[in-house]
Amino acid sequence: MIDNQIIATVIVHLFTAIIQLGFWRKTVTQRVLSIIGCFTGFLLALNLFSKVFNGSILTMNAGNWAAPFGIVFVADTLSTTLVLLTSIAALAVSIFSATGVGRARMLYGYYPIFHFLIMGLNGAFLTGDIFNLYVWFEVVIISSFVLLTLGGRQSQLEGAVKYMAMNILASTFFLTGIGILYGITGTLNMADLALKIPKVQDQSIVTLTSMFFLIGFGIKSAVFPLYFWLPSSYHTPPSAVAATFGGLLTKVGLYALFRVFTLMFIPNDFIKTVFIVMGIMTILTGAFGALIKDNVRRLFSYLIVCHIGFVIGGLGLYTKVALIGAIFYLIHDIIVKTNLFLIAGLLRQLRGTMNMTKLGGLYAEYPKISLVIALVLFSLAGIPPLSGFWPKIYLFEAAFTSQNYFFIASIIIGSFITLYVLAKLWSEVFWKDAATDSVVIDSFKDLKPYKKTLLVLPICLLTLTTLYIGLNAEMVIQVADKIASEMLDTRPYIKAVLGK
Repeated sequence: MIDNQIIATVIVHLFTAIIQLGFWRKTVTQRVLSIIGCFTGFLLALNLFSKVFNGSILTMNAGNWAAPFGIVFVADTLSTTLVLLTSIAALAVSIFSATGVGRARMLYGYYPIFHFLIMGLNGAFLTGDIFNLYVWFEVVIISSFVLLTLGGRQSQLEGAVKYMAMNILASTFFLTGIGILYGITGTLNMADLALKIPKVQDQSIVTLTSMFFLIGFGIKSAVFPLYFWLPSSYHTPPSAVAATFGGLLTKVGLYALFRVFTLMFIPNDFIKTVFIVMGIMTILTGAFGALIKDNVRRLFSYLIVCHIGFVIGGLGLYTKVALIGAIFYLIHDIIVKTNLFLIAGLLRQLRGTMNMTKLGGLYAEYPKISLVIALVLFSLAGIPPLSGFWPKIYLFEAAFTSQNYFFIASIIIGSFITLYVLAKLWSEVFWKDAATDSVVIDSFKDLKPYKKTLLVLPICLLTLTTLYIGLNAEMVIQVADKIASEMLDTRPYIKAVLGK
């Protein structure tokens, strides 16, 4: 069904960014416009998700050029779910940024660039053209690079160089894969590619081409052995920027892997094995990296890597149960990881540092805030019945059914290490007495009440979302089940785009 409202979630952030450019030095106006734009984007995303989940796949042909000749936008359950999650995370970050980002950074264009980034993410989720996906990726990379360098501190620039170098490499692999794909099929429309790739006589070329996409998207997703840029970059920018990166940027790479390897390149045994091995190694390297970190944001960065492995391994198992588990985990992870980096920003406001050895006494001083944070940490650790628990059940079931015992072992190790490092974090930051040999800089206490609200409210909103996902798991499973069904049976997607 054709519906031009598909790109409304893209346009709202485009116009929000453009309007903000007219208020370059009026940062208060920019803050208000950003929150209004993000809230409008959330309402549009919720409406789009409801239309698709309760109806059918929607399409829109850009310039009225029919597919496969023109660029098509496609809203299926996977893409609309991710657009909705992106809008929730963006709204929370926008509210937090009103206090959490300094005026100096706002004067360098923080808010317009932030909205261009969200626009790029929504465009990437909704496009049905593989080259257009590359274009949206470039929009995301350029915007994220600017956000990463705002402020110009040395650590930021060092992190930005590593980030940009790896993303240029990823884009090179991605673009090379697109070139080969166009050469052997003569099309760039993903639905059309799904029909033409199986007809290519030499399937070894198809497998080789798929490896270019795997490496390109693997770098963007920070999977083993391509993950090292992430912990070196995500601890350097402001917490609001890090929250956007941690919650959303790696997830667009995971989305691309799901889209490409369920629609275009149906995994053979070799590719499935590669995914499972990458998933296992990503879990273990991320978990063991988190074990030795004392900086809160570095610890969270390694946990991002660790938990990406759960999703990659689920894709490698490639059964309906495994895909349900992987999608559920992806939904949970976007909200929780965004919240974790906002919490890290709040900790800096409360204590002036994110070094765990110099923190302490927060529960005694701020018990209500500490309990909210505890719920987020419990969700991340997978304590039942919270959101991190349910997808592991599906991943365990799928792994046992296919006898992938190494993957089961890696999930268990990753889960226990996650629980250990979060228990250590709680003990060091909240439970123990404040360190007597360190100077406590509590800038939160001196803030005006409305500024305190702007810092705490988005954390509470995301925590409520996490609780909803965990306590209403049956509904989330229905969404994940529908997504998995559409991945395994691509005929409705192809028919919606091509009409055949």
